[in-house]
Amino acid sequence: MTAFGVWAPGRRRVDLVLDDGRRPMEGRPDGWWEVTVDDAGPGTRYRFSLDDGPPRPDPRSRWQPDGVDGPSAVDDPAGAEWSDTAWHGRPLASSVLYELHVGTFSPEGTFDGVVEHLDHLVELGVDAIELLPVAEFAGRRGWGYDGVLLWAPHHAYGGPAGLRRLVDAAHRRGLAVVLDVVYNHLGPAGNHLGEFGPYFTDRYQTPWGQAVNFDGEDSDEVRRFVIDNACMWLEDYHLDGLRLDAVHAIVDESALHLLEEMAGAVERLSGRLGRTLWLIAESDRNDPRLVAPVAAGGYGLDATWSDDFHHALHAALTGERSGYYADFGTLAQLARAYRHVYVYGRHRSPSRRRHHGRPVSESTPGTRFLGYLQNHDQIGNRAVGERSAALLSPGRVRVGAALVLLAPFVPMLFMGEEWGASTPWQYFTDHEAELGRAVSEGRRREFAAFGWSPDEVPDPQDPATRDRAVLRWDEADREPHASLLAWHRALIALRRRVPDLGGGDRGAVSVDFDEAEQWLSIQRGATRIVVNLAARAQRVPVGPGQPSLLLASAPAALSAGGGVMLPPESVAVLRER
Repeated sequence: MTAFGVWAPGRRRVDLVLDDGRRPMEGRPDGWWEVTVDDAGPGTRYRFSLDDGPPRPDPRSRWQPDGVDGPSAVDDPAGAEWSDTAWHGRPLASSVLYELHVGTFSPEGTFDGVVEHLDHLVELGVDAIELLPVAEFAGRRGWGYDGVLLWAPHHAYGGPAGLRRLVDAAHRRGLAVVLDVVYNHLGPAGNHLGEFGPYFTDRYQTPWGQAVNFDGEDSDEVRRFVIDNACMWLEDYHLDGLRLDAVHAIVDESALHLLEEMAGAVERLSGRLGRTLWLIAESDRNDPRLVAPVAAGGYGLDATWSDDFHHALHAALTGERSGYYADFGTLAQLARAYRHVYVYGRHRSPSRRRHHGRPVSESTPGTRFLGYLQNHDQIGNRAVGERSAALLSPGRVRVGAALVLLAPFVPMLFMGEEWGASTPWQYFTDHEAELGRAVSEGRRREFAAFGWSPDEVPDPQDPATRDRAVLRWDEADREPHASLLAWHRALIALRRRVPDLGGGDRGAVSVDFDEAEQWLSIQRGATRIVVNLAARAQRVPVGPGQPSLLLASAPAALSAGGGVMLPPESVAVLRER
């Protein structure tokens, strides 16, 4: 027996369409339609017909065995078998995250393919994996940010059962699992949500599609749709957290912002389940109110990505100044990011030609922010998808890893970063012909504005573009990859071992630097991270005392004069005795 329901206000008739015919549904005054079918169990295929229109998948479909254009199928989360009953989650503040894309993390491109490599991640030392979006999207391959059926794990990845197996296997190994979710828009292909109700609005715009109606007429059910979806992922799939994509594109002018309402719902769910749950935002506004407590006027989220830290670090290491990197590039800005999180915390941004951001209060710990050298956006939004290992010398790659993994933030790595994977990460899609052509042409125009030739931009629709992004796991055991992997393992182990390095006390952080000589010295309590970015060896002052050497990317020597001699493009970690 299955009870079917769908919100379709303003419709005269709604039918449940099964393989053996139609069942008329009973309408309620609040716009919901319902019917119970005695012989419909797990696996039953169904759709909804609105006013005798074409059958459409369920907006809350839990399973799309044949993709976005096929029927929905009944899934029974209550009947799933789990072995993680003793799992209660992990604290985000002491975690190291690892972002991965299910479709390219393994040759299989499935949830089960991820399971095959979880032991590698345990040996690396990370605490949580962050999955790029898995909600059902058109085709078999794609980044996942154009999902249209937000409740159904992608069929090509393994569907609901595959995702449950992955989460269960991760928890058995002590790994938390975070899922990237997109609530600011839906993709174009297979998107029928607007036929069911006023889910979208033309009062606002997003760069990617129609804005979602979170504050207009009949928006209560739209908000419920999204908040229920967030709680569904956390409860039914035992996920440990969600990464909320581009929350600056979630426009909500109501007194209770959607993000605050969602944070409250997740907090209550956490108490009921007895598990730690995370909400992590991505935003380009440099607004610390995202992570401020509700009582202090914030939204009460657990953390947010810090692109300013990434941009400052990337520009300092690569020397790039195009696009948004035009606002970055000095060691002074990198020092400001370490000390104040945002480089632009109500500072004038040259590229924006205005002041940008808001200061982060001294009382806000650094572990409310994620720091990274690479992520899917910062690699994939380059014309040919070069990783840092393709842009930097081996010495600078090691410096970058140290500055991320020993920062007062929650560190995050992108899949394959730990061994300097040779595979690029490029934008790829699997749309029907007409939409696919439009996407390919738009991609070329976008990069032409940055000075890249159209011939340099890979075609997102070409299956080879996706295939090039699949990690080559045999690399990790060969040089020069093996030694870089060992370096990442050593840094994570050091972060665990030294209390100064594992916390987010920004008041214990001070930074000295010399722009001309290209050295940087970061004090974290009694521990100091010393960097030489120059092309020559040089002595970097470290102040009085007799520190001991904990770790170095190249042979370093302490000098009697209170400094450390560092080889070119290297980093050392010292601790006061």
